[in-house]
Amino acid sequence: MTLVAKRREDYRAPEFTITDISLDFTLDPTATKVVSELQVKRQGNANAPLELDGEHMQLLEVAIDDLPFGDYQQTDSGLVLNNVPDAFTLRIVTQVNPSENKALEGLYLSNGVYCTQCEAEGFRRITYYLDRPDVLARFTVKITGDKASLPTMLANGNPIEQGSNTDGTHWILWQDPFPKPSYLFALVAGSFDQLTDTFVTQSGKSLALELFVDKGKRQRGEFALEALKRSMRWDEEVFGLEYDLDIYMIVAVDFFNMGAMENKGLNVFNSKFVLADQASATDEDFFNVESVIAHEYFHNWTGNRVTCRDWFQLSLKEGLTVFRDQQFSSDMSSPLSNRIKQVRVMREHQFAEDASAMSHPIRPDEVIEMNNFYTVTVYDKGAEVIRMMHTLLGADGFRAGMDEYFRRHDGQAVTCDDFVSAMQSATDIDLKHFSRWYSQSGTPRVEVKRAYDAASDKLTVTLTQQNLATADQSEKQDLYIPLQIEFLAADGQHVAPDSGMFRDNLVILDKPVTELTFTGKGSDITPVALGNFSAPVKLTSDLTPLEWLHTFRFANDAFSRWDAIQQLYNWCIEQYYQGSPQQVEKAIWQGLYEAVEASQDNPEILGECLVVPSFETLCQTRENIDVHALNEARQTFSHDLAEFMSDLLLVIYQTNQSDSYAYEPAQVSSRRCKNVVLTLLAELPLAETLITNQFSGSDNMSDTLGALKAAQQFDLVLFNNLMNEFEQRWRDDPLVLDKWFGLHATCDRSDILAQLTLLRQHPQFSQQNPNRVRAVIGSFAFYNTSGFHADDGSGYRFLTDYLLELDKTNPQVASRLVTPLTQWQHFAPSRQALMRQQLSRLLDDASLSKDLYEKVSKALAYGHDS
Repeated sequence: MTLVAKRREDYRAPEFTITDISLDFTLDPTATKVVSELQVKRQGNANAPLELDGEHMQLLEVAIDDLPFGDYQQTDSGLVLNNVPDAFTLRIVTQVNPSENKALEGLYLSNGVYCTQCEAEGFRRITYYLDRPDVLARFTVKITGDKASLPTMLANGNPIEQGSNTDGTHWILWQDPFPKPSYLFALVAGSFDQLTDTFVTQSGKSLALELFVDKGKRQRGEFALEALKRSMRWDEEVFGLEYDLDIYMIVAVDFFNMGAMENKGLNVFNSKFVLADQASATDEDFFNVESVIAHEYFHNWTGNRVTCRDWFQLSLKEGLTVFRDQQFSSDMSSPLSNRIKQVRVMREHQFAEDASAMSHPIRPDEVIEMNNFYTVTVYDKGAEVIRMMHTLLGADGFRAGMDEYFRRHDGQAVTCDDFVSAMQSATDIDLKHFSRWYSQSGTPRVEVKRAYDAASDKLTVTLTQQNLATADQSEKQDLYIPLQIEFLAADGQHVAPDSGMFRDNLVILDKPVTELTFTGKGSDITPVALGNFSAPVKLTSDLTPLEWLHTFRFANDAFSRWDAIQQLYNWCIEQYYQGSPQQVEKAIWQGLYEAVEASQDNPEILGECLVVPSFETLCQTRENIDVHALNEARQTFSHDLAEFMSDLLLVIYQTNQSDSYAYEPAQVSSRRCKNVVLTLLAELPLAETLITNQFSGSDNMSDTLGALKAAQQFDLVLFNNLMNEFEQRWRDDPLVLDKWFGLHATCDRSDILAQLTLLRQHPQFSQQNPNRVRAVIGSFAFYNTSGFHADDGSGYRFLTDYLLELDKTNPQVASRLVTPLTQWQHFAPSRQALMRQQLSRLLDDASLSKDLYEKVSKALAYGHDS
């Protein structure tokens, strides 16, 4: 298979634009008829044909200005109309089969619900169109469907007319007054329970809020509706942004490739990010519901009102909106826990992507399949770049830049450069150098070293940045890195360098080497760098284990205190990995004990600091990894840590019990602390009673799942017994059962592949449900270290066999699940060969989708080149 990559530098404005579109849907499970009327205007070459995108549908009719038109050619990817006027009405009639659409792109039918997913290029599966984000049109949509089975029929905008027909069908007409690209089109039809509310904006406008969920799930939608109102109020207060339509709708569906979609005025959500109550949802689920609700709502301005010129600019809307939802979540709950959560995503997933064949800048330069743009680099690293800009400009300067951005570009499709230009208007800092973050891939490495000259009593702290070649870029430039740093004297007092600080404890690294000096302050100064994870970099330093403990004790920045413990854990695990656990001397163990003991009244930081770095995080600072040796080193260290602190951990566990459940910050921190401690104690024999009692006495899903995770660590017999009880209670609840599937798939057991086969044969497993596939296959591939990385390559082979099957129906999900195979670079050569062997199997499949082909071919080419 040879496919041509699309390149950012090849962007050309379309020869035509579409100002208005009228769509008329007659819904049918196997033969939905779509009548499209487009108002088309030429804006380019006078002789150019009109080239429309379209695939996977039947063309029934083409007419121009009410006359049949036959001067066109159909291709595999669209429709070419020759000799068309400069302005005309184009009528196209198509037919699609929603029932057979298992890719869940375009219009599909699942569980009796019609649903659309059009981002990035799904609209072309519905009708022929200029399916690109820089064509903005006003949409009017009529939907006709069976009244009994489809009582609810929704589209973007405001409902303006509706009626019934004599054949048992009914119809409704929707109109969206705001021009939008086709990727923001949405249609949903089915039978739902409905929640309603109102919201009064800061200007006094009353809005209707409507939330649609599966029958019987109404109560589980109440938290989401409240979260929506909090999001709307926050966006008004922080960014001055008010909602613009008369109605805002959210629909929750079980079968959805993504987490949610910000279609204008009609957000379609994966049910897992809407439905939540105490019995069925963990604290993490509640957090995710609120966060994703906010994210999609915030897109109304950063994505919908101002959208992307082309898909290479995706981080323009996604990186910015992720940053906005992160700020919102911090304001709603805990800034520290939120920041740690964000950094874990960066260190476990984004750093891995940067180090793999799929490395790309947050504004990529080329792609084969647009769906492959939806990456942790574009989203999460993109958010970190926006965060650095916020740090440099300050909150007021950033708000002024955002105001200017909307003033300039409301109603337009623009670029990342346009955003930076608007921000430049609000600061005296020249952002040209900073803008390299948009075009340069890879994770910068920052090293902190100290040198002391006793004769002059001068300490020099040298900060070095290094930008290594990546799979997509061999040449690198120095970046503009805002590094938050504080300096601790031996007594814990803070000291300042002679000069070189920016403001708010920032140093700007804009060249390969930056030096800070301390004169007359002695040699015993501890630099605490990368406070609040001020830049997405990998940091190394010459700090000793005891200095990390010193940092935890005295640093002002709470993130730095947590990170110091993580660095200490990493160092300890490395000693075990190298076969020298005795290097972790008594003073270090005692220092850890004292650090935990001193934080007993702070369950938030304790719950974070007692989490040992994941295997995935440990991989990002090592090469030529012996998987099982590193995994065993981590497990043995965790056991020794639990054993050394067992008495203290038991006290913490008992202290953080609560009488009744509430989703509020103090309780969330306390519950998390308790369950983290229980997972550590699961390394010890005394844990069985604690686990069993917590499981049987739990009144909430957080504690239930905490007990199950601990049992998974403790003993397979206990785990299976508790899991059987859990399944009996929740077997008919899809979202909760996903947790059960995921726990089974991540269990460390010698017969894991047989277990996975049984899970696939479970009556509740469906390959058509992306959530279920991710719970089983995704959990195994991403998080079952011993099973996926089996020495005989059987884990890799299992994943490959499944991907070859899944790719035939849902290439988008298959492409995301292949990621662990493509990230072979850190491992020992023998393991790399096994992983590459399975990638070659995939590439040998002549019917491989574009989605998978792009990732697999890049992964294999990267290996060959290096």
